[in-house]
Amino acid sequence: MGLIPPFFLDSVVAIGIGEPTSISWFASGFLYGSYAPSPKQPNRYEVFLITNRHVFEGKETVWLRFNPKKADQPARPFLLSLFENKKPSWLSQQDNSIDVAVIPINVRLLTEQQMEFNYFRSNLHVADVKKLNELGIMEGDFAYVLGFPMGIVGERRSTVIVRRAAIARIRDALDKSSNDFLIDAFIFPGNSGGPVVSKPEAISIHGTKSQSASYLIGIVRSHVSYRDVAVSRQTNLPRVIFEENSGLATVHPVDSFQEIIPRFREKE
Repeated sequence: MGLIPPFFLDSVVAIGIGEPTSISWFASGFLYGSYAPSPKQPNRYEVFLITNRHVFEGKETVWLRFNPKKADQPARPFLLSLFENKKPSWLSQQDNSIDVAVIPINVRLLTEQQMEFNYFRSNLHVADVKKLNELGIMEGDFAYVLGFPMGIVGERRSTVIVRRAAIARIRDALDKSSNDFLIDAFIFPGNSGGPVVSKPEAISIHGTKSQSASYLIGIVRSHVSYRDVAVSRQTNLPRVIFEENSGLATVHPVDSFQEIIPRFREKE
């Protein structure tokens, strides 16, 4: 029984840095199709790579890993330039507390090279804050985190890792008093920039709504750390700080990157 549409997994991309022979896969991203119909192309989408801002900052290029359509062929890295005419080709929010980055992707090249890929379509598979309110998403609802934690991308083929999550706090994001929400899930280095999708639920209690489909609901920002301080009994001063993963993670709603996309059209 599948609860995540299989093409959701084909929309997730491993992001790496380094030389072609020694790429370090350090982050996740995903392909997002912004619905932009025209009279000649009623099903037209503009495709973007979405990830965290800190993934792109300080870098001129990154690698993206895709699988060929032929299952017997290994995954291939594609170099993505983050600059055009000495100017960044990606955009982020002016609010530095919102850790998202958006860059256009030439999917024609991927098609010509017969790569296996897909993308979340904004008018079909995405739930912004308005949609989340309509769906009745609330604390306790289940979700999935998709990505490549700790650089585990698969040896021959890119294979997305799916982890279960529960929405821990979202009301402040739903009323737009916060620019992120919390999920109960272990997030590790490599998950940065990965998508969070809702879990369909056929059963609901009275006064709440069942969920008949899975939607992209956000982008992973970071885990929430737990810090414990060891204090010297002799001086009463802190000597060692232990920092651990609390099992909570912050997630930006999809509005955080949707708001950026119109700025690309203004540049044209």
